[in-house]
Amino acid sequence: MFDFLEGYDVLGAFWMTVKLTALSAVGSLIWGTLLAAMRVSPVPLMRGFGTAYVNIVRNIPLTVIILFCSAGLADVFGVTMGAEDFKIQGFRLAVLGLVAYTAAFVCEALRSGMNTVPLGQAEAARAIGLSFTQTLSLIVLPQAFRSVIGPLANVLIALTKNTTVAAAIGVAEAAYLMKTMIENEAQTLLIGAVFAFGFVVLTLPTGLILGWLGKRLAVKR
Repeated sequence: MFDFLEGYDVLGAFWMTVKLTALSAVGSLIWGTLLAAMRVSPVPLMRGFGTAYVNIVRNIPLTVIILFCSAGLADVFGVTMGAEDFKIQGFRLAVLGLVAYTAAFVCEALRSGMNTVPLGQAEAARAIGLSFTQTLSLIVLPQAFRSVIGPLANVLIALTKNTTVAAAIGVAEAAYLMKTMIENEAQTLLIGAVFAFGFVVLTLPTGLILGWLGKRLAVKR
């Protein structure tokens, strides 16, 4: 029944999806946290940059961003991401595009978590002499992260599914292999079912685990 899978590296394609997701998630969390800090910064220039970045990037399709990273950065500006091999270069550019896009959503999730922290805590921190950076890192962000584990889980699940866009620049992840198999094999429904099941296996445990973790670590108000 599943003889059509012979000759195709399905596990390798999903492993590529996992690597795209993991690296993009780490990068998005770092860049998204910095953007969130900019959005609440007392410096108008930083606040304006964070606001403009989030509002612009969230309204650009991910496919456009990924293609820009490939056709724009690589072909026009010669950005190779430190790789000579075309496949490695495509992978790194895909990660860059996913980070740039997903960080905007991480930023908004974190900013909503910051809004749950009572204003009096920040005022008290300033009263005892803490700087903006110290207040943010020691008081606001730890509580904000605990408040938005659920929303961040949704962002991570969306990121896992968004990795399929990397197929547009030749990254051999799951969607790229599925397209190849559909072109070469006749079992279209079975192929679709196999890859749909694979993405469920990747995303469902993530949602369940992070949902449970969010309830355990929720800040009691």
